[in-house]
Amino acid sequence: MEPSEMSSSSQRENNFSIGFTDLNESLNELEDHDLDALMADLGSDLSETEEKLNATKTGHVHTQQHKSGYSTQQQNVRAPISLSQMSSLVSSSSSLPPEPRKPLPPGEAEAQAKTDKIKLALEKLKEAKVKKLVVKVMMSDGSSKTLMVDERQTVRDVLDNLFEKTHCDFSMDWSLCETNPELQTERGFEDHEYLVEPLSAWTRDSKNQIIFLLRPNKYLFFKDPQIFYLWKKDQKSINEIKERHKELLLKENFDGPSLIVPDLEGLLYLREDGKKSWKRRYFLLRASGIYYVPKGKTKTSRDLACFIQLDKVNIYTTTDYKQKYKAPSDFCFILKHPQIQKESQYIRFLCCDDEHTLSLWVNSIRVAKYGATLYKNYQMAVRRASTISSTLHLTSLPASSPSTPTVHRGDTITHTHS
Repeated sequence: MEPSEMSSSSQRENNFSIGFTDLNESLNELEDHDLDALMADLGSDLSETEEKLNATKTGHVHTQQHKSGYSTQQQNVRAPISLSQMSSLVSSSSSLPPEPRKPLPPGEAEAQAKTDKIKLALEKLKEAKVKKLVVKVMMSDGSSKTLMVDERQTVRDVLDNLFEKTHCDFSMDWSLCETNPELQTERGFEDHEYLVEPLSAWTRDSKNQIIFLLRPNKYLFFKDPQIFYLWKKDQKSINEIKERHKELLLKENFDGPSLIVPDLEGLLYLREDGKKSWKRRYFLLRASGIYYVPKGKTKTSRDLACFIQLDKVNIYTTTDYKQKYKAPSDFCFILKHPQIQKESQYIRFLCCDDEHTLSLWVNSIRVAKYGATLYKNYQMAVRRASTISSTLHLTSLPASSPSTPTVHRGDTITHTHS
C-alpha cells in the first residue's frame, strides 16, 4: 500500500497522549492549573454541544407549531454546566444514589479531588469536539514539561506556552523537534504546522519524542540567503555579502509574482530500493520536486526524471547512518510520508559528502516545499523577538534616571541626565 493510500482508520483510535504509557499517567503529570483549564474547556464543549442540540430541537418544535397554526413562546436558556453537574452526568448510569464519602485529611482530599477530575477528563476527552492531546515535551537538560495541546494550536502557539513555562529567552531559534529512534531521524516542526496533526500519525507503541531545543539552522536560509542562492560562488565572496544585499536577495526571490527556489544541483548518494548499496546520481532541485539525470542522459529538462514530489513528504535529518545503513558518510537525509514510522520501501535515502552540502539541500528543500509560508514564519519570529526585547528593556528601566555612567568596552564614559 502506498503512503498516499494509507487508511487513517488506525489513527482514529482514542489515543490522547504522546510520550506516556497511558492517558491516566499523562493527566497526572499535568500541573493543577492546566488540568483545571482542560476541565473548563471540556465543560464548555459539552455546554455548547447541548445548546446546539436544544436549539435544533426547539427549531423543529417551532416549525411544527407554525405548520399547525399554533404559536407558543418558549425560553430555552442553559447556563454552563459545572464540574459537579458533569460528574453527575458521568455517573448517571447508576440508579442507586452514591454512598456519602467519609471526610478525608487535607492532603488526601486534594489527591482525591485530582483523581476525580482525571476520571471525569478521561470520559469527556472521548466526547470532545476538538481533538486534544496531553504531550510530554523533553527539555535539553533531560527534564520534561507536560502540555495540553488541541488541534487548533500551531507549533508557534506551543512554543509561546513553553516560553512561559520555562522562562527561557525568546530566541527565534527555539524549536520543537520530533525524534524517531527506530529510524534514527529528527525533524524540526515548522511554526505554522498544527502540532496535533503530525503527532496523530505516531503509532500507539511509538518511542518517538518531542524535544524543545535551540536550532541555529532553523532560519539560516533567511539570515544568510546568499549561502543558498549564490552557492556556486567561492566562499570568500559569499562571506563578504553585506546586509543590504541579503535583503535584496530575499526581496528578489520572495516578493516577486512567484517564489524562486535555489537552483541547487549536484552529486548525491542514493540508497537503491531494497539494496544495501549506495550509488552516485546527479540531482537537481526544482519548485515541483527533486529530479535526477538518468544514466546516459544530460541535464536538459527533457532528459530529467522525477525522483520525488514534495507535497506529501517531509524531510528528516538522520543519525549514524554510516553504521546503520553503511552510508558513505553520516551526512544523510530521508524523505518520507509522515505516516511512515518504521522501515519501508517508500522511504527515499540520500547522502551528502559533507555537512555544508547537507545544510544546502535540507534548507532549500524546506523552502521548495513550504514556499512563502516559511518566509512569513521567519518574519513573524523576528517581529515577536523584537517586540519582546523592547518590552523587557522598558520594564527593566529604573523609575528615576539620575546621572548614570554608561560604559561600553573600548568607549569613553558618557553621562545621561534627566
